[in-house]
Amino acid sequence: MSSAVAGTSTRRVVIAITALFVLAPILLITYQSFLTAPFFDPKAQLSLWAYEFVFNEPDFWRALGTTAMLAVGMTAISVPLGALLAFLMTRTDMPGRSVLEPLLLVPIFLSPLVLAFGYVVTIGPVGFITVWWKQYLGTPFWDIYSFSSLVLIAGLTHAPHVYLYAASALRSLPGDLEEAARVTGAKPGRVAMDVSLPMITPALLFSGVLIFFLGFEVFGLPLILGDPQGLLVLSTYLYKLTNKLGVPSYQLMAVVVMVIIAVALPLVYMQRMLLRTAQRFIAVRGKAVRTNLVALRAWRWPAFLLIAGWFAGTVMLPMMGLVLRSFVSSWGLGINLLEVLTLDNYVELFEDSEVVSAIINSVAIATIGGALTIACYTIIGLAQHRWNSAWVRFADYIVMLPRAMPGIVAGLAIFWVFLFTKPLAPLRTTLFAVWVAYTLVWLAYGLRLVQSALMQVAPELEEAARVTGAGVGRAMRDVTIPLIKHGMLAAWLLIMLIFVREYSTAVYLLGPGTEVIGSLVVSRWAGGAVDIVTCLSCINVALISLGLLVALRLGVKLHG
Repeated sequence: MSSAVAGTSTRRVVIAITALFVLAPILLITYQSFLTAPFFDPKAQLSLWAYEFVFNEPDFWRALGTTAMLAVGMTAISVPLGALLAFLMTRTDMPGRSVLEPLLLVPIFLSPLVLAFGYVVTIGPVGFITVWWKQYLGTPFWDIYSFSSLVLIAGLTHAPHVYLYAASALRSLPGDLEEAARVTGAKPGRVAMDVSLPMITPALLFSGVLIFFLGFEVFGLPLILGDPQGLLVLSTYLYKLTNKLGVPSYQLMAVVVMVIIAVALPLVYMQRMLLRTAQRFIAVRGKAVRTNLVALRAWRWPAFLLIAGWFAGTVMLPMMGLVLRSFVSSWGLGINLLEVLTLDNYVELFEDSEVVSAIINSVAIATIGGALTIACYTIIGLAQHRWNSAWVRFADYIVMLPRAMPGIVAGLAIFWVFLFTKPLAPLRTTLFAVWVAYTLVWLAYGLRLVQSALMQVAPELEEAARVTGAGVGRAMRDVTIPLIKHGMLAAWLLIMLIFVREYSTAVYLLGPGTEVIGSLVVSRWAGGAVDIVTCLSCINVALISLGLLVALRLGVKLHG
């Protein structure tokens, strides 16, 4: 009995610490938004002045409207495209599916910031393709810095998020309904629109809400593609608000953060409701039914070319431009490519101690920091594991709250927590602060990975350990954890990839010795160091590619 009580007490402590970890930044942001000055200013007073200032600012409303339109446009492009990709990949006899599936998920792991740079150097005003087009065909018909281009690129690059949920739902469906539709003479398009996709409505709605939320979170794409034309979204408005008053404008920034959270929280709640209603659409009960793939016939290769074309335009085009730009000294109209090829950019890169430090820090925080993060998520997961308690339901809601904070917001919040808490202040300029921010931002995602592994452990194995006299802790240490080690390894690899690509979270935590690739790319781009930025972006992509190859080699399923 004492062992059970001790186990329950430990679970409560873990959940309480998790709640403190999540709520502290949010409460500090809330407190700061009601002050007339930064919280560390002795003259700061409680007031609604910051809200009045921001809500009377034309740029705020312009940024809010642009963000809403961007979110709607992203959703309108991503959801139909992601659903189509999922149907073609999981329910048809399209050739090359095994090769294409890993490629479909690549944009999820690539930094949007890197993709944005790639588009600029490829189809920007002096991009490689733009220059070629001007020389031989005249004025190009596109403008990479327009709002429509931003929406299109954001929609195309976020389609894999929809694909993940739609493909998972389609794989769980039996094929008898589709077979019945085919028997009646329905063509593949009719089968998809009338049978397959309606059956995964909850998954499509869930992913649609997710994409709409990501529209309020997106930072890298509008920063690079929107800034030259003065396009503002809430994240870039927040970024530019830092010194609005000529001094740190923390109170104004906190108000914008509160607006973002106020928009995001209902979306997060809506996602939970959609997951609950998904049970009404369950079609697999009892014995599984064999799935007969829909025959595309003459459309097999056009379908393959559609997906290959999407990958080429979304990933290959910007990446090829980025790599090529990293090996030339300059580029523009009238320049012969063969005359400007050079390795000097990479030589200069590795002679820059700050850049080398950023690369080392990124690798360290992805590998070592990622392992520590998974250890923390595992502790939280074990605290909730097979415990029917109100504490678990409370934890389920708490861990979702960071999802309502975009990376740049979470990084700012952690920055303030370290400033506000005197014992933590000396650690603000260390990698520890960056690691804490990363761990907070990806809490919901990482915990889900760990919980998925825990769900695979049969309860009778743990019960057998308890029957022999082992306490809850001993059973978890000797039975549960060894059985989920492969799941923990997979979770670590995925978190490692995410930590390598992360950029916005570390923007406000950037300091001497704490640079990571993403945050340094943002600062160097602002300084006009195009050569360094492209080389650093290529290194970031190379690290992610290496991680993906290792993950696939070890059998990690990126889609589930």
